[in-house]
Amino acid sequence: MSVQVVVLNWRTADMSLDAAAAALREIELLDGGVTIVDNDSGDGSFEKMSQAARDWPRVAVVQSGWNGGFGAGNNHGIRVGLPDGRRPDLVYLLNSDAIPQPGAIKELVDYLAAHPQAGIACSRIVGTDGAPHLTAFRFPSAAGEFEAASRSGPVTRLLRNRVVAMPQPATSGRVDWSAGASMMMRSDMLDRIGLFDEGFFLYFEETDLCLRAAKAGYETHYVVESVVEHIGSASTGMKTWKRVPDYWYDSRRRYFEKHHGRAGALVATAAVLGGEALWRLRCLVQRQATGVPPGHLGQLTRHALRRQPAPAHVEKGKP
Repeated sequence: MSVQVVVLNWRTADMSLDAAAAALREIELLDGGVTIVDNDSGDGSFEKMSQAARDWPRVAVVQSGWNGGFGAGNNHGIRVGLPDGRRPDLVYLLNSDAIPQPGAIKELVDYLAAHPQAGIACSRIVGTDGAPHLTAFRFPSAAGEFEAASRSGPVTRLLRNRVVAMPQPATSGRVDWSAGASMMMRSDMLDRIGLFDEGFFLYFEETDLCLRAAKAGYETHYVVESVVEHIGSASTGMKTWKRVPDYWYDSRRRYFEKHHGRAGALVATAAVLGGEALWRLRCLVQRQATGVPPGHLGQLTRHALRRQPAPAHVEKGKP
């Protein structure tokens, strides 16, 4: 089966080139190629990557032309197809700050070949220190929102089947959804369910895609044999957030309204507020900081009650 690797760049040219070079090594014996998409970085990334990759075999560097976010940028690369113009059998998304370890891509290809019911296969993600990242998840729900916000052992035990972040899987198998840092998808599936919803600027887009796939009868699987090293948040700056950006709230609302309706989205937000109330009461009694970003609950409530969410947009300094 032919494989198209799509690497989306936003102002991380050096890392994107490293990711593309690693992917190119991993597909050396496979039919396919690498498409590097510059998401309108405006910092010389496109020129730098085009120059660096000009003599690389089976690699194309393309410009998206606008920064529509993660989904829109990857969609652009998928629509372009393989560097030689063919439509691939499989599309493999690789974050610019992710490096597939030996055999990682072939493991996903072989896994999908052996599991026809799976439309999506995702890698086991580890940090640069080798520690596993939690990237196997259940679909978000109001109960899961309450559990996460409450940070309570008894609540977690009561709602254990609703906890979004699953324990690290020991064996390969089905999950609801997984992180898009290393995600292999069947082109036939994408033809049927569509590409990423470009109404999501950033966050929840892969959750939405996996849920649409599930509704169409395709499974998402987590493949422990496929290992990818991930720096994480290199282009989004999430690790250094002092304030949660508006697009996160917009994406969260879009996801819940799309799949649970307006009433379901409001119930999910009420569940967060209820869980946070329990957590803050505990913090008050124990005289400890809540660890919640300033203004988070107010922002969450305002975005939930707003008549219409803002459209997906480009926010300065974000991918």
